[in-house]
Amino acid sequence: MIEGISHITFVVRDLEKATCFWQTVFDAEEVYASGDDTHSVAREKFFVVGNLWIAIMEGTPRLDKSYDHIAFKITDEQYDDYAQQIKTAGVETIPSRSRIEGEGRSLYFYDYDNHLFEIHTGTLDERLNKYNAAG
Repeated sequence: MIEGISHITFVVRDLEKATCFWQTVFDAEEVYASGDDTHSVAREKFFVVGNLWIAIMEGTPRLDKSYDHIAFKITDEQYDDYAQQIKTAGVETIPSRSRIEGEGRSLYFYDYDNHLFEIHTGTLDERLNKYNAAG
């Protein structure tokens, strides 16, 4: 039986630039850096964000941009602070999709390697309730 997500890995062009992104935007705590020792397929770093294990690995990132993304849950009170951190990182943001009132606020943004992220204030239950009410 699946217990949850073990970790999420992102392939990045520049480990140091990606480290700055993760620490600036998500307050990520770096817990491992391989340096020149590669125990995996490439140099890598591990971070903890909330209770998630995030890995970044040096390589050739995706060239295209897609809507595939990971959404990080935040409170509505934290939204403006995170929006400022994203602005400080200088990354590209994209407009949010149209929303039903009350399903939460979102901000979508790309990192330097075309990975799409979202900060989101809502929950699954809130969204399902709003969708059901809208018919």
